[in-house]
This record gives sequence, structure tokens and C-alpha cells, in this order.
Amino acid sequence: MDDPSSTAPRPGSREVTVVLADDHLVVRAGMRLLLAQDPAFRIVAESATVPDTLEAVRRTRPRVLVLDLTMAGKSSLPVIPALLTASPGTRILVLTMQEDPAFAREALRTGAAGYLLKEAAAEELRAAAHQVAGGATYVQPVLGARLAVEMPGPADQEALTAREAEVLSLLALGHTNQEIAGHLYVSVRTVESHRARIRDKLGKDTRAELIAAARERGLVA
Repeated sequence: MDDPSSTAPRPGSREVTVVLADDHLVVRAGMRLLLAQDPAFRIVAESATVPDTLEAVRRTRPRVLVLDLTMAGKSSLPVIPALLTASPGTRILVLTMQEDPAFAREALRTGAAGYLLKEAAAEELRAAAHQVAGGATYVQPVLGARLAVEMPGPADQEALTAREAEVLSLLALGHTNQEIAGHLYVSVRTVESHRARIRDKLGKDTRAELIAAARERGLVA
């Protein structure tokens, strides 16, 4: 099989360097094959963990980073600002199985340029990568419609942010504040603040109440 990174871009087209970040080798191989069908793309690095992704972006400064939201059990959301600081010219395209619009809102709020579900067609992945590389924002149309419909208003007291939803799911699974802090790469005080906001929004604080709230929102089985 030809190495996609050695494929020359189309005459007159601008080469788009890409880093692929996903903890599943098969998924990365699939993305590599899909992008290789467009010679404008050149894969310059791959990574399977959050720290390795940060290092790869610092080293290669790609035009596009295709980023999974969870790698090796760690959330990628908290490091999006750090990734952009390490390489200001990089455009981040989130490619994930997370269909909850709250995650898309949080990813875009923290600096991602695009949000695409892994169920998307091959043509859509290439189109989204080109769009964010060109400086535009891309959100999968079906998800974009849900974002518009589900954007919480000021009276919606039960609307949780993506990070609060993550904390709620981990609390419901029995993790301590310290364990959640380590999982999300944040301080214990930050977790405590999220927990206080969850309590204020939902009026729930006991383990049983948190489990029930998480189940109602489909965050845990």
C-alpha cells in the first residue's frame, strides 16, 4: 500500500498537513485511507493519547488536527486550548461518537473548528477537513440542527455543560473528586466547583440522586 504522506498534492492546490489523534489503531488506519484519496492531504503524525497528541502538534504544527474526544480513558476537551497555544495555526476537527450537542458546544467554545460524528460518510470527512483548513467552521448538519434547537435559554436551569455532564457521569459511577480530577486533567477544586453547579442546577447531591440524574440523561447505563 502506498504511503499517503508521500502523495503529492494536486497541481494548484495547497497541501494540508494533518495529525490523526485516536486511541484505536483501526480507526486511525481508516481515516488515513480516507484522507489519502485526496492528494491535498498529507499525514504528518499519529497519536493515541492526549499527551502524545500535544507533543505531535508541537513538533509538526499541522494545519488540521483530527481529534477524538476520549483517548486512553482521558478526555481531550480540556487540552484543546493548550493544543491551540502550542500551534496557533492548527485547526482542530473533532471526530467522535459523542452525539450529545453539549459536547459539540463545549468543543467549539474551547476552540475547535469543527465537530463531526464517526458515522459520517468518507466524503464528509474530507470536506470537513478542507473546510476547517480553509478557516471556516464545520458542524455536521444533523448535529448543527440539534445545537440550534437544544441551545439552553436562561430559564433552563437543568441544562448541563459538557464538562458538567462528564463530572456527573463519573460521580454516578462512584469516582471520588480526586479521581475525577485526575481523569479530566483538572484540579480537585475545579471538580468541586462543577459538582456545586450540578447540585444547584439539578437539586441533587447524594450518590443515589446523581445516579438517577445521570441515567435520565443517558450518561450511564
